[in-house]
Amino acid sequence: MNTAQKLAQLNREAILSASPATLLTMLYDRLLVDLNRARQAQQNGDWQEASENLVHAQAIITELDASLIDGQWDGSQGLRSLYAFLAQLLIDANIKRDAQQVAQAINLLEPLRTAWHEAAAAPAGSTERTIGEHLG
Repeated sequence: MNTAQKLAQLNREAILSASPATLLTMLYDRLLVDLNRARQAQQNGDWQEASENLVHAQAIITELDASLIDGQWDGSQGLRSLYAFLAQLLIDANIKRDAQQVAQAINLLEPLRTAWHEAAAAPAGSTERTIGEHLG
């Protein structure tokens, strides 16, 4: 097994053994990696690379939306609306080759990523307060 295969295996094992909170933070981390790569590729005129990263980011947003359970948390409808807005924003950013729209998505998602990381690290029962502090 070469180094790349070993790394891929370690990544698979990390995902399979991760808690739901850790998986959520991993998705947000990867989503922002994809968006930053897409923005950089757009700025460099590498439209194929930008598109690939935007499509992957859209897939993550779709997965995040699918994981929401309405009625289980008061913020789920708001997040669902945000995910729908972001999905359309990324489609438009891809079609129009607009790095500003990608930057807008990044600006919307960074506070959420921070909130989810803090919530995942917080003691049980304090999660809603932690998230609420970041979402206003």
